[in-house]
Amino acid sequence: MTDQLDAAHWQQRLQVLAEKHKVPGAQLGILVGDEVLETAYGVLNKRTGQPATTESVFQIGSISKVWTATVVMQLVDEGKLALDTPVVEVVPELQLSDPDVTKRLTIWHLLTHTSGLDGDVFTDTGRGDDCLEKYAALFADVAQNHPLGATWSYCNSGWSLLGRVIEKVDGKTWDQAMKDRLFTPLGLDHTMTLAEEAILFGAAVGHVEAEGEQVPTPVWDLPRSVGPAGLIKSTVKDVLGFARMHLSGGQAPDGTQVLSPESTEAMTRHEADLPDKLILGDSWGLGWIRFDWHGHRLVGHDGNTLGQAGFLRLLPDLVNGQGVAVALLTNGGHTRDLYEDLYREIFRAVAGVEMSEPFTPPAEPVDVDVTPYLGTYARSSVRMEVLAGDDGPRLRTTILGPLAEMVPDPVDEYPMVPVGPALFAVKPPEADTWAPVTFYELETGERYVHFGVRATPRVD
Repeated sequence: MTDQLDAAHWQQRLQVLAEKHKVPGAQLGILVGDEVLETAYGVLNKRTGQPATTESVFQIGSISKVWTATVVMQLVDEGKLALDTPVVEVVPELQLSDPDVTKRLTIWHLLTHTSGLDGDVFTDTGRGDDCLEKYAALFADVAQNHPLGATWSYCNSGWSLLGRVIEKVDGKTWDQAMKDRLFTPLGLDHTMTLAEEAILFGAAVGHVEAEGEQVPTPVWDLPRSVGPAGLIKSTVKDVLGFARMHLSGGQAPDGTQVLSPESTEAMTRHEADLPDKLILGDSWGLGWIRFDWHGHRLVGHDGNTLGQAGFLRLLPDLVNGQGVAVALLTNGGHTRDLYEDLYREIFRAVAGVEMSEPFTPPAEPVDVDVTPYLGTYARSSVRMEVLAGDDGPRLRTTILGPLAEMVPDPVDEYPMVPVGPALFAVKPPEADTWAPVTFYELETGERYVHFGVRATPRVD
């Protein structure tokens, strides 16, 4: 193993930084060409003290979306779908709240988060194999958050609909399609979609902060209907096995062409810009987030579930013509801070690449009038209030609906630090990482706040 993949060194760095950021347990995996390093730290559950190992499974959250997108692109390769196929042609019973959008919504809109469907519908439609069929029937009552294609807003519900598209075309459940089309051909024997499969392994439990301590979440998993958007469970070894396929032009280790080279490359191409290029990447492909780190183009995805978070970054063909991928899976604490510290060290050491600098407010105070942005912004799952506090502007967020019952405190309030025109910064007091709050208007005049990578319309 190369000096860059010194297992003892990265084990030590994972431990030091995880302890610094109050992360109970984590797995780290680094892929350089054909070499793989995997290591683990901490415990799966602070209540039981069960150690985290490289064989444990974590929830990879929305990294699952790239896996769902890969299966969609397999169906494109097979001529069973096209990116411009209207979804209603595949799911003819689909009815959206806007009949015109029902006709015009395409596979591409769902893959690129430009559908305008309210993105956080976490309705539990049961544990049965018909959960996505029942979920698709809910869309008649799901608000159109923004006009079709008018802007970009992260959309979980659109990915559950993509899962239903896969089911209709492939004739099997999304869970079975993932096994047959990805997990089995890639030899990923520690990857699954269902809780009853995960419990056969050591499974990480998410943690949330309560009175300064990390405590296990009251609920382990999201409803099965969220599967295509974020319910894959895996290890860093298996996540890197998936990444290797994408770095190898769609080939499995045994040479099987799991995805065509053309579709593999197409998934990484620019498809949509983000209103806020400061917290994730600068643009989106077909499933992948696209990152520009000082002139180096990477793709990847993050994932957040109930107290668990994952991070995946791929850097194609840089180190001696070999691709690099890094996966981090965690079960609580200040996970974004751990990612920022750890990935900065890893990519500098392994690839000689510097990560982009994290978003922070300017050292010198900036005077920005918050008055035009005061008011209430809302979607079905969240209400955001921009307030003029005695000590400056504040952002109060209230989680609504089914998701509110799964978190210990649905209300957060942050001071908003001015950064520039229509741009502010917020962060929890105990965290290091800032998040942008961006205000903007569509060409047709509708006003939005972009926060948490979602566009939320003004409603007052």
